[in-house]
Amino acid sequence: MKLVSWNVNGLRACVKKGFLDYFQEVDADIFCVQETKLQEGQIDLELEGYYQYWNYAIKKGYSGTAVFTKMKPLTVRYGVGADEGEGEGRILTSEFDNFFLVNVYTPNSQRDLARISYRLDWEDRIFQYLKELNEVKPVILCGDLNVAHQEIDLRNPKSNIGNSGFTDEERGKMTALLQAGFVDSYRHFYPDQEGAYTWWSYMNKVRERNIGWRIDYFIVSDTLRERLKVADIHSDIMGSDHCPVVLEIHE
Repeated sequence: MKLVSWNVNGLRACVKKGFLDYFQEVDADIFCVQETKLQEGQIDLELEGYYQYWNYAIKKGYSGTAVFTKMKPLTVRYGVGADEGEGEGRILTSEFDNFFLVNVYTPNSQRDLARISYRLDWEDRIFQYLKELNEVKPVILCGDLNVAHQEIDLRNPKSNIGNSGFTDEERGKMTALLQAGFVDSYRHFYPDQEGAYTWWSYMNKVRERNIGWRIDYFIVSDTLRERLKVADIHSDIMGSDHCPVVLEIHE
């Protein structure tokens, strides 16, 4: 089974930059997107053979997630806990026979850390939610998690210590999740791989020089570890400031 996750940073714009060509070529069983930046009725995607599920943000042109899947989920849930229908469209959970798929666009704590308290509260609620799901069946968490976990996960760690996405608090939340029975699928295969990034600033020639961050993930329950087949980063795919990440698991 092949799963793909991509922060498209505006799906309508990404479609104009080759999204559908990549979508058809990669032929995922489940394709998750974040930061769709649209409302219901603003796009008509013809994705033959796929069920489509959308979680729109109330604010126009902001946030949003979607899941396109060849297999019809048993259930689909929008939001989590008290934040079900939370207004920013940041989480979409699909239940399948053998696992839960949780597609997430984690809030950015912002350049001046103005939203760090909200972000850390979000992390606590997601952590509890994932643990509860994991008691029922294995979990696959994917999306833009807006954190570079280790120094190896960004090009310039020293100059970014304490910045949004690389604070001790945000990194610590990821550490806690991985210690609670979850696996970073990419690091499972490539524990020491440097230069593996999924996001690059739009500043001049930053992507060409690979000055990036790895902030897009597939995190899976430890019980799925033995079923992991492939974890990949499609850094050659343009159309967004993020690139797609891929997970293949043995069924």
